[in-house]
Amino acid sequence: MSKVFVNIGLSLDGYMAPEGMTMSDPGYKGWGAKWGAMMGWLLRQQYFRENLLKMGPGGETGPVNDLVRSTAERIGANIMGKRMFDQGEVAWPEEAPFHTRVYVLTHEKREPWVRPGGTTFHFVNDGPERALELARAAAGGRDVRIAGGADVIQQYLNLGAVDELEIALAPVLFGGGRRLFENLRDPGPQFRIDRVLEGPGATHLRYVRQ
Repeated sequence: MSKVFVNIGLSLDGYMAPEGMTMSDPGYKGWGAKWGAMMGWLLRQQYFRENLLKMGPGGETGPVNDLVRSTAERIGANIMGKRMFDQGEVAWPEEAPFHTRVYVLTHEKREPWVRPGGTTFHFVNDGPERALELARAAAGGRDVRIAGGADVIQQYLNLGAVDELEIALAPVLFGGGRRLFENLRDPGPQFRIDRVLEGPGATHLRYVRQ
């Protein structure tokens, strides 16, 4: 069976997104600079630039780039929340950087949104279990990525559905924002360290379910 995994960037003080993050004002509370400091390592990778952002040739190669490639190639479907989708809808290029079906957890009823390059957004009104059921069916044996935001990841952790956590821990401090590990039921799922890869912009950690 395909695996369900979380793959995200995280600040050193545990935030997925800085306070005040809204695409309507990238300068608000300096969130744009903070997010850029956390995720800059990804934007420099050759595979991400050439294959996901379609920016043309160039970028860094090496172990971190290989990690980005292997992560992208394992994904058969993505799941995200409405907040993440709303901000991405106005920020992603026309060829959105997923190239899979993406299931958006929302109360809004909306027809699927088809983008060039193989990304189609489906809007799921029946909760996280239904979104995961649809994503597994669409993944064709590949893995399902829980893309975010923090609330959606917490829902799947509380369901006991997450097999792996892949976290790029960046040496930046947000001081506020959206924490990854809040609102978790006790006892939560147990993980063990599977891999640590040091990079110049982040330490890449993989935890697998015990």
